[in-house]
Amino acid sequence: MEIELIELKDIKATPDIIHSYPQRVKSECTSLVIDNGSYNCRVGWATEKEPQLMYKNLIAKPRKERGKKDGEPQVGNDIANIEAVRFQLKTQFDRNVVTHFEAQEQIFDYTFTHMGIDTEGSVNHPIILTEAFLNPNYSRNLMAELLFECYNVPSIAYGVDCLFSYQHNNCPPDGLIVSIGYHTTHIIPILDGKADAMNARRINVGGYHITSYMHRLLQLKYPVHVNAITPSRAEELIHEYSMIALSYQEEVSKWADVDHYDSNVLRVQLPYIAPTAAPGLTLEQQKERKRELARRLMEINARKREERLAEDEEQLNQLLAVQDLLEEGELDEFDQALKSYSLANEADLIKMINNLQAKVERTRQKIVAANSQEENIVMEEQKPKIKSSLQPKDQQDFDEWIAGVRKKRQEILDKRMAKRQRRQDMAKRRTAAAQERMRIISQLARKEKRDDDFGMRDEDWDVYKVINREGGDSDSELEQEKLLELEDVLRHHDPEFDSAGSNVPMVPGETHQLHVGVERLRAPELLFQPSMVGSVEAGIAETIEYVLKQYSAEEQNRLVSNVFLTGGPTAFPGLLERLKRELREMRPFGSNFQVNIAKNTSLDAWYGARDFGLNGNLPEYLVSRKEYEEKGGEYFKEHSTSNTYTRSPDPLPMIQTPVTSEREVIVEWKASDAVVDVEIE
Repeated sequence: MEIELIELKDIKATPDIIHSYPQRVKSECTSLVIDNGSYNCRVGWATEKEPQLMYKNLIAKPRKERGKKDGEPQVGNDIANIEAVRFQLKTQFDRNVVTHFEAQEQIFDYTFTHMGIDTEGSVNHPIILTEAFLNPNYSRNLMAELLFECYNVPSIAYGVDCLFSYQHNNCPPDGLIVSIGYHTTHIIPILDGKADAMNARRINVGGYHITSYMHRLLQLKYPVHVNAITPSRAEELIHEYSMIALSYQEEVSKWADVDHYDSNVLRVQLPYIAPTAAPGLTLEQQKERKRELARRLMEINARKREERLAEDEEQLNQLLAVQDLLEEGELDEFDQALKSYSLANEADLIKMINNLQAKVERTRQKIVAANSQEENIVMEEQKPKIKSSLQPKDQQDFDEWIAGVRKKRQEILDKRMAKRQRRQDMAKRRTAAAQERMRIISQLARKEKRDDDFGMRDEDWDVYKVINREGGDSDSELEQEKLLELEDVLRHHDPEFDSAGSNVPMVPGETHQLHVGVERLRAPELLFQPSMVGSVEAGIAETIEYVLKQYSAEEQNRLVSNVFLTGGPTAFPGLLERLKRELREMRPFGSNFQVNIAKNTSLDAWYGARDFGLNGNLPEYLVSRKEYEEKGGEYFKEHSTSNTYTRSPDPLPMIQTPVTSEREVIVEWKASDAVVDVEIE
């Protein structure tokens, strides 16, 4: 059966174009709809069917290089290779709440520029902006300040993304929203068309945690490919191939079966560079190459010796010239020369001359010895070794001879494999080889010796050999030569011999493959079991059950009559069936419930905000600049898809305490009676 390999797409982001600024949009002051999600940002005019911009809410600021100006920050789809700047990435979000407004300003600059808005100093369009459920007032206050003060927008309307999606799908007035985002998951009950914020709950688990968990699982499973397994590739595996199990424990137990594993495992091919197949060298060519390398090495060493000899002879001549100055009676020049060579007196000079003469003589002897050694090597090359044991005696026993050569080659390969296996076993603590080695070492440690004389006796070396025998030695050069010689014979005389040296053909890139099996189920299971990553929070099913218990039986029936799933991660295959099974287990026997999913889990929030912008009642819900200045940035007008406005309490009044003027404070400490005298005016 042919093994199916999956190639990773490694899709690179395509930079966004700068859209044209239609005159009709400019003249009519059409609303600009911004779905400001913590993963993706979607922007478009309210009169368009689809958003014009879709990009990741990320900013990458390149590192400043010495002597160069600061690089321009890259936003969204302008980041061509996200892994190259992974450690320079930042976002305006802290979980699902905007807190870093300097980053948000750069995002808005990118948005308005690529939407083609070219008006000077202002954006003359009402802004419809999505925000988190129960968004804090301080975040909304700073967002309004940024839009009104920096971009001079005429008005703003806020709405909750999951409520926009709920309304766009024409859901009934009663329901239970399960909104799974990038950082958080919300369970929001809807009764009579209003969100019940008091009984809503948030789980701090989302798509980011699923991707991060998959990334860690694969890196732990394949530590040799830790750099090739990037978050972007883990995200691709999550989006394309992951699923949610109907019954997690049952599905995981199936993977223990070998047949189930082989038929369902996902084989992912990592990118790799295939080694260039160098033409195989014959034994004679390899020997000739080795001799050539030896000759080159000897030539390099001889050149270095000659250079060293020339330097030493030159220095020796200079010192002899200094000695001649003393003999000629030129003492001043002699003293200056001694100082230049850092010598104290004549004795040091004579000692240095003797050392240099001995060194020059030794170098000359080495050069003579090296030349004679080269002649010996040339003589040895003229006497090639002929191994008659590798040649057949006659034609009759040719097959037996070939079989014997194959056997010898296989014995060397088996010996190598056994050595490698022993080395691997030695690295593991629980193997028999490692335990035997530790037993011998512990016996040695138990012997009471005053002096450390291990190695002085022959039996000590026998113990040392026993310890190291299991680890094996590296492949010796003699073994390698023997193996190459046998393979050369087989290559010339055995037509069935594989020149690659292996009877089992290796699939190209097999060592760069990931086998993704149970990880496809484990990572998305975080939505139902956050404890798998150490979180103490409850999963979706437990949270839904807790929320339902806050209501009467009649209200519970109204809520479960429409359980609505929205958000990007709700597109996981199997989530709908899993949630139905969980509800069937928690609801009374025979009761009815309905689970629905958004038509487009990622874009329905923008579609709902667009529908809101096309509503004739939009001006009633827009906060103008005048209202912003009067009531503050946290103020907004409520509607069916917005949060509930709760005004922040006024700051406590400052109580002014009377200040007494202290002219002088004198503290006296007496060790005898420990009396403190304080004089205050």
